Amino acid sequence: MTAGRLGLGLALLVTAAALAGCGQSAKSRTPDVSQLPLVQGATVVTQVRECDKGANAFCAIELVVADRRYKTSDDLLLSEHHQLLSHGWSGAGGDTGNERAADSPGHKLRLTYATATGDLQGVELGQIKRPGKIWIALSHTLFDQVPALSMMLEVGNS
Repeated sequence: MTAGRLGLGLALLVTAAALAGCGQSAKSRTPDVSQLPLVQGATVVTQVRECDKGANAFCAIELVVADRRYKTSDDLLLSEHHQLLSHGWSGAGGDTGNERAADSPGHKLRLTYATATGDLQGVELGQIKRPGKIWIALSHTLFDQVPALSMMLEVGNS
């Protein structure tokens, strides 16, 4: 009987350790928004952490960035593109025609970004999915006529 309890206790301990390891894996593969070189004056309106708990667990940070100093979201997008390049990020293609992407030096991070209008169009056409908190914030920026970008920051392939 004691050996059975010991075996059960050991099995529970191994299971708990394995589950704890899964959580650490996803946590260590979560990017930090502070590593993102935003244009000076831009503010993060909202952000959401989204995780994939598959075999290669990772988390992405989806965020809405706004800056009233720009006339349009396209102007903000172009400035952010130049900001990324000036910090050593390399340009890359986005997942849709409205998106741009960039990889950090050493490919440690990958950023996909688009104007608020472009991102909402992708959501409406079923090309991309965004959490409710993100598309609602994007909608608010459009109605308030605030230049804004939708961004998704992920851990890169390095």
